[in-house]
Amino acid sequence: MIIKKMNLRHLKMTMKNPFVTSFGSMQEKEFFLLEVFDEDGNSGWGESAAFQAPWYTEETVQTTLHMIRDFLIPLLLNKEINHPDEVSEIFTPIRKNNMAKATVEGAIWDLYAKRNKQSLAQALGGVAKKIEVGISIGIQTSTEKLLEVVHHYIEEGYKRIKVKIRPGYDIEMIQKLRDAFPHVPLMADANSAYTLDDIELLKKLDDYHLLMIEQPLASDDIVDHAKLQKQLNTPICLDESILSVEDVRKAIELGSTKVINIKIARVGGLTEAKKIHDYCMEKGIPVWCGGMLEAGIGRAHNIALTTLPNFALPGDTAGSSHYWEEDIISPEIVVVDGYIEVPKGYGIGFEPNMEVIERYMLDSIVFE
Repeated sequence: MIIKKMNLRHLKMTMKNPFVTSFGSMQEKEFFLLEVFDEDGNSGWGESAAFQAPWYTEETVQTTLHMIRDFLIPLLLNKEINHPDEVSEIFTPIRKNNMAKATVEGAIWDLYAKRNKQSLAQALGGVAKKIEVGISIGIQTSTEKLLEVVHHYIEEGYKRIKVKIRPGYDIEMIQKLRDAFPHVPLMADANSAYTLDDIELLKKLDDYHLLMIEQPLASDDIVDHAKLQKQLNTPICLDESILSVEDVRKAIELGSTKVINIKIARVGGLTEAKKIHDYCMEKGIPVWCGGMLEAGIGRAHNIALTTLPNFALPGDTAGSSHYWEEDIISPEIVVVDGYIEVPKGYGIGFEPNMEVIERYMLDSIVFE
């Protein structure tokens, strides 16, 4: 296929509720949709994930625009591509900027699947017909409010509850959750809020039989997580520290982690995400799919990835209505009893809703 044209759309949407972590609070979400066209007029869609401020990684909405417009699109426009795996090779001269790369590569994967009359899940080698999903809950205004929110999502059938923790909002809150919900699969996400000075505090989490604690230490650390894991019975899951399959190899060899969170955007696209999945499966390390508060197109890519066989734990791919009054795809993503049915249509399996997209669009740029 030859990439003949690209349309980069800039959107801004408001989530139903603020999402609060140890970094801060966010309710407005700006992002890009990239639509790529081949020589026959077929198109594929990708969605960017970087936030407006560099509090998760160094990337932002504006750096994503700069990288896609000025570096990545020129590398692909009018280029013949036989398989999406080639995209990451073409992007090799560009260091890091994984979220920008994933936006473009995701659109190529969708286009490739459509051209081959496959679902994106099939193109990736996925096997699941439905995926098990959990829910990620931001920091609430009170523990009572958190208990109310958790109860609501348990009633809706979500298979795993993830709560955010930070110093001063951790052990007491987890204990109250466990007292109220003694058997629910529960995990805590620290978003790098702790240091090795907090080992004694973090060891107290072992009393609550958590599925895992996610990224307790620095966002770029692997070594100190190995020291911490030796002191904990609770499995450590790495998120921000993992940018590539090489990072995974080193983390496993050091004993830094027992679980890996795979986020397509964080690792630079579906090709690298699949490599990480395959390596972890070989090493007996379970993986799950993390979320970046995506709208429908990014969420659809997450669903396709999660159909691979080593996604043994529920991910963060909640339904559209959890975040948005209306989503940018049709039909919207629906969770039923904790599961999402994998779409059977070609590509991502959902149609972009152009009426909604245009309502939230700030700008667009066409490249050809």
